[in-house]
Amino acid sequence: MRIAQFDYALPGDLIAQHPAAERSRSRLLHLDGASGALADRAFAALPSLIEPNDLLVLNDTRVIKARLLGRKSTGGRIELLVERVLGEHEALALIRAGHPPRPGSDLVLGEALRVEVLGREGDLYRVRFAGQPVAEALERYGAVPLPPYIRHAPRREDAERYQTVYAERPGAVAAPTAGLHFDAPMLERIAAAGVRVVKLTLHVGAGTFQPVRVEHVEEHRMHREWFEVPQSVVDAVDAARAAGGRVLAVGTTALRALESAALGGRLQAGAGETDLFVYPGFRFRVVDRLLTNFHLPKSSLLMLVAAFGGLDNIRRAYAHAIAQRYRFFSYGDAMLIERPA
Repeated sequence: MRIAQFDYALPGDLIAQHPAAERSRSRLLHLDGASGALADRAFAALPSLIEPNDLLVLNDTRVIKARLLGRKSTGGRIELLVERVLGEHEALALIRAGHPPRPGSDLVLGEALRVEVLGREGDLYRVRFAGQPVAEALERYGAVPLPPYIRHAPRREDAERYQTVYAERPGAVAAPTAGLHFDAPMLERIAAAGVRVVKLTLHVGAGTFQPVRVEHVEEHRMHREWFEVPQSVVDAVDAARAAGGRVLAVGTTALRALESAALGGRLQAGAGETDLFVYPGFRFRVVDRLLTNFHLPKSSLLMLVAAFGGLDNIRRAYAHAIAQRYRFFSYGDAMLIERPA
C-alpha cells in the first residue's frame, strides 16, 4: 500500500485549538463498517448505542508534564520532551536544538534544573536528572506537552482538559484523546445501564504524532510503547463474549493494547512493550467497536482506523466530516466505528 492512499486535504480552521465547552458536548460520527452507513449524532447519545452485555475498555494512562524548555551549557536554546521515565533519575527524551547535544554535555532546564546527556538511543537521548527525581522535576518545571498542531502555549485549562477524568497511572506524553469526551456522569450512566467498564494501560509516546515517512506503508516501523492488560480485563472480555456482547475500545491506544495482548491467538494478561502497526489487512481478534477521534493525514492512526472500518468507508467518512465541519484531532469531535463482521 502507498502512503498517498491515506492522504486527505483538511481546512486548517477545522483543527480544534480548544476543547468543547463541556467534555460530552462534542459531536459523534457513527460509521457502520458493514453497510458503510453514516449517522451524525451528539456524543451525549453514546450510552444509548451501548448494550448491557457490551464491554467498555478505557486506557487509564495519565499525561505527565513532559515538556521542558531551557538551554545548553554553551547558551543555545533547547526543548526537551520526556518520552519515557526509565528510573528515579533517568529518562529517554526527544531533544530539539540548533545542534544536537553531545554525550556528557549538560542542559539547564526551567529555573535551575540540571540534566546530563548520557548518549543517544535511536532518535531519543538517555538523560540523567541531577539532584531530584524525574517525576518531581517534571511536576515543578515541566508543562503539558500539547500536540504540535495546537498553536497556543499550555494554559490552565489544558492541564485539566488534556487529561481523561479516569487517568490514574502517570507515564504518557500524549493523551488517549478518545477518552477526553467522557465526564463522570456519562460513565455513571453507562455503568448503571449494565455495561461493564474496565481499564488497561498504554503509555502514549510522542511518536503518535510522527507522520509515516516511507512510500510503501509496509516498510514503516512503529515506536515502542509500554502497556499492561490485567487479568480482570481478559476475564471481562471472555464474559462479554459468552453473553453475546461486544468489546468497545475507547481509543486507538486501548485497541493496540488489546490486540497486542492477543497476537498469540487469544487474549492474555501481561505487560511489556508493543510496536504493533495496524494497517489494512490486519486481523482483529478482540475489538468489535472503536471510539476514536479524527486523525492526521498519512498517520499510522489513520491507517489503523482504515484497517478497522474499511479504507473506502473511512475515506468517505472523513470527506463527510469535513463537509459537515466536524472538529479534528486531539481536541476535536469523535467517531464510533462498527467493525465489519
